[in-house]
Amino acid sequence: MTTSARRADEVGLCFWEHPSERLREPGWSQKHSARDRHNNPVSFPQRHARTRRFSLGAPRGFSISPDGSRVLFLRSKGGSDPVTCLWSLDVATGEERLVADPAALADPDAELPPEERARRERSREQAGGIVGYATDAGHTVAAFTLAGVLYLADLTGVDAVRGVSTPPGVIDPRPDPAGNRVGYVSGGALRVYDRATGTSTALAEPESDTVRYGLADFIAAEEMGRMRGYWWSPSGDAVLVARTDDAPVVRWHVADPANPDRPATVLPYPAAGTANATTELFLLDGTGRRTRVDWSGEYLADATWDGTDLLISVEPRDQRTITVLRVDTATGATSEVVRNSDQAWVDIVPGVPAHLADGTLVWTAESYRSDEGIEARVLVVGGEAVTPPSLQVRSVLDVDGDTVLFTASDDPIDIRLWTYRPGDGLSCLTPEPGVFGGRRGGGTTVITAQTLDSDGVSVTVHPADGQKVTIASLAESPDLPVRLSLVPPATTWPRGPRTAVLLPSGHRAGERLPVLMDPYGGPHAQRVLSARNAYLTSQWFADQGFAVVIADGRGTPGRGPAYEREVFGDLASPALEDQVAAVEIASAAHPELDTSRVGIRGWSFGGYLAALAVLRRPDVFHAAVAGAPVTDWRLYDTHYTERYLGDPAVEPGAYERSSLLADAQKLSRPLMLIHGLADDNVVAAHTLRLSSALLAAGRPHTVLPLSGVTHMTPQEEVAENLLLLQVDFFRAGLRA
Repeated sequence: MTTSARRADEVGLCFWEHPSERLREPGWSQKHSARDRHNNPVSFPQRHARTRRFSLGAPRGFSISPDGSRVLFLRSKGGSDPVTCLWSLDVATGEERLVADPAALADPDAELPPEERARRERSREQAGGIVGYATDAGHTVAAFTLAGVLYLADLTGVDAVRGVSTPPGVIDPRPDPAGNRVGYVSGGALRVYDRATGTSTALAEPESDTVRYGLADFIAAEEMGRMRGYWWSPSGDAVLVARTDDAPVVRWHVADPANPDRPATVLPYPAAGTANATTELFLLDGTGRRTRVDWSGEYLADATWDGTDLLISVEPRDQRTITVLRVDTATGATSEVVRNSDQAWVDIVPGVPAHLADGTLVWTAESYRSDEGIEARVLVVGGEAVTPPSLQVRSVLDVDGDTVLFTASDDPIDIRLWTYRPGDGLSCLTPEPGVFGGRRGGGTTVITAQTLDSDGVSVTVHPADGQKVTIASLAESPDLPVRLSLVPPATTWPRGPRTAVLLPSGHRAGERLPVLMDPYGGPHAQRVLSARNAYLTSQWFADQGFAVVIADGRGTPGRGPAYEREVFGDLASPALEDQVAAVEIASAAHPELDTSRVGIRGWSFGGYLAALAVLRRPDVFHAAVAGAPVTDWRLYDTHYTERYLGDPAVEPGAYERSSLLADAQKLSRPLMLIHGLADDNVVAAHTLRLSSALLAAGRPHTVLPLSGVTHMTPQEEVAENLLLLQVDFFRAGLRA
């Protein structure tokens, strides 16, 4: 389950003075909430929603020219401007140039193609304008879309950006490496635009309305991180294309009850234990003549085509093996290059496989040697591990010649940037605490940094000559002091949850505070990080009169493969036990925490965990807000759910252990369920089925349906008011 970002937050500064007294005042929320919302037109919740969690105006989406002299990036013109523009940085001079401004090119209110809306939902994209682009190998041309229209930008001069006449609904345009042609998807067909002739040709057209060429299917985009479905050859004379057919997938119907005149959206949704879309691979030449690629498996994890090889990574249905296959581009035959296997599951690591300039394979492997205490994911170059067991490799970001740029952690709260180069070994580019990322090309490295000492993201560019250039962030400052205490690792290491505590800014020593747990708590996502902006929503909740506790327990990343696999066969018990442990850990470190008043909130897996907490441990948790929770794992998708729980027909016990429905009669605490009725990731049936079970058991609860809202809740008013309503709910539910 890809984690959706937490939306909305906060109320006005008037909540900050002696907030714990307000918790004890009867009728506080009814007397004050509406007035404060009107008196604070720029309250933190409003700003948080309007700025998309203070992400608008921050540079992102970097690519570097092969000589390292130019950096392309995306950025809107201000901290509340959702229209993203394409920019270019001259590394030598530090001068920025606006390459393409959507406001000057297209109608900002034009309708997006349905496939593009789906792509943005899968990638959790909250902004508009140019949200993605692709270039040729030489960085001479960039391609992007606006409202389904293809645009090309000449990066070598100052020529105006021009729209291109093509069939409607263009998605995912990508120039070939030489920049002569541009591939794109329209109407489920893979097409190519020839820049010399100005004409488009279909290389592969769908044979039915269930077939798509060149697009990632739902599972690939939502759970595997693969957002594309075609790949150019290095010479640009051929294309590898995925053909997906979702005919076998069960159709679900997602309706909008608030607008009964609108037809329901028909959604091919592969729930656990049901059929996936089928994926085939073909090699296409310039005329569309095709050669089938011979591979077996359930999932195409990724493909990479460079000057060394065409490689594909594939998985079986049980995900216990990931195999890299070399494709013979003349015949389509495949041969195994390397594989990883595990008795539970194997993770897909971003950025691998890859090659050094001399063709050496770059890969990752997972090492279990419990007698030495080693539980690490290591970087493997040329068949040999090149990172120590003290580092957990997170991702490979780029391979520039013979240099590998990657992220890794020696402490899970810090994600640092490293390089490896044969002969030179390892080098940490960011030794200070924080969460770092970057790109590298032509000897130039872009470094993104988030730390506890600064707001937002800072971006610096480091060319090979040792100079440093800053790319300005135009994001707004939250102006919210974060009062964070990280429980020392020695308190919880090696098996306990990493735990953070946030206290109100106006908290007085000795004043008892109700506790609000604020976890995600599930696989593939962390909340406890060395990055200030990760705590903004939690700090705002703290400033409303709570001690907010965040804990990353078993199943969360950064602690080693074995720690992540503690949830195999049971997504409920380890995650919940660690939240209970976090209450004890936090209260031991902070005696002011009143553990007789503990609430818990969360979204997605965090929503599941919040509902689970009040159902199974009402002795510890006294109120919960569960946003978009998974309540019955049989209703969630194949790739995510079966990785942890297996096939429901084979492992029914794992699903029963992890379901909330059978626990409905246990509810004895206040519970609010929130769900977007247009959610196509965790569909609203999850909340509705739990609500029905609670009603049948005679258990009172609150349901907040959000009409027209998806899993992201990007709408400004929705995001803002969700935070305010949760505060009111917890004030009432945790009143002593």
